[in-house]
Amino acid sequence: MLIRKRRKFEIAAIVSLRTRRSRIAVVAACLCATTAFVEGADAKEPASTPAKIVVPASKMSPSPLTPDEQVTVRVYKSANKGVVHISSLANFEEVFYNLAPREGTGSGVIINSEGYILTNNHVIGDADLVRVTLWDGSTVPAQIIGIDPDTDLAVLKIQPQPGKPLTPIPMGDSSKLEVGRRVFAIGNPFGLDRTLTQGIVSSMGRTLKTESGRLIKGIIQTDAAINPGNSGGPLLNTNGELIGINTAILSKIGQSSGIGFAIPINNAKRIIPELIANHRVIRPDIGIQVVQPLDLGLRVMKLDPSGPAAKAGLTGPQLRIFRDGPFTFQSLDTQAADIVTSIDNMPVRSADDLLSYIELKKPGQTVTLTILRHGRVLKIPVKLAVVGSA
Repeated sequence: MLIRKRRKFEIAAIVSLRTRRSRIAVVAACLCATTAFVEGADAKEPASTPAKIVVPASKMSPSPLTPDEQVTVRVYKSANKGVVHISSLANFEEVFYNLAPREGTGSGVIINSEGYILTNNHVIGDADLVRVTLWDGSTVPAQIIGIDPDTDLAVLKIQPQPGKPLTPIPMGDSSKLEVGRRVFAIGNPFGLDRTLTQGIVSSMGRTLKTESGRLIKGIIQTDAAINPGNSGGPLLNTNGELIGINTAILSKIGQSSGIGFAIPINNAKRIIPELIANHRVIRPDIGIQVVQPLDLGLRVMKLDPSGPAAKAGLTGPQLRIFRDGPFTFQSLDTQAADIVTSIDNMPVRSADDLLSYIELKKPGQTVTLTILRHGRVLKIPVKLAVVGSA
């Protein structure tokens, strides 16, 4: 009995040992299989390395400028420090008594190292006080040197600061401009200082009427954006030279509509020396104050009684007096007035024709007027005087 129990125990122990070995073998087989799978996977897919971030070349360094961009950047860098912001106060008494003065703003161009600035006359207006803001933000008082309402130009002067040399913009030749040429405008539109816009010369030879009623001929038309505040600023060519003074826009809303006008710099070159020397343009005067355009010429409607034309013998409308019983009547007989048909044999059909020709002369020179008087043709020499001297 004891022997049987021992055998059963041994058999059970053998079975248990076999079962454990089987389990161990199964576990070992699983481990081997897992190891083989991992090794196989490692053979097919090697361990990955950290990914490299590739930065585009455009982010690493600035892209090179195109030829057009090079021109634009060069023009702006060379000229922007020569553009100033002008603010004017219209009434000194209003400032003195701390009332709200009328203030105007615009732009201007430094034309030499002595501190002379060229701008529009309408930027200055009737100002008593003018201040100029330079490129570095410093503001200095400016003196009004001379104004010319007939050309809408004015010259100011500031005192250069020690250690801060001014940057004048060189003058070009506006007679060399052609339609299609590229131009740049720099100014202070809406108070945004030294803003650059660009465009082309859209047309040449436009006519613009100034606030004084005179016509400026040869005006440059451009599509470069010109807005309020640009007046008096420079119009530049691709060499960075001053070829015009931006002065007006054609717009129903008071903002740029692609049609801007600039006074040719050659016009300014002729009068800047006079504005600096005499504080005004000394123009010759013929003494004819009002004319009536006709097909034949200009009827003289009003003469300066002490002017050159009256002294030379020209006549205007005649006052006729007649009576009818106890009543006395007066009438102005315009048919009796002389009709100017030409000056120095150049036909005249408008007041601007006459005045533009006279401005080519100097006070003291003599011009010959061809007139019609009661159907007769007469030639009358007239010695020109200085405007306002009579």
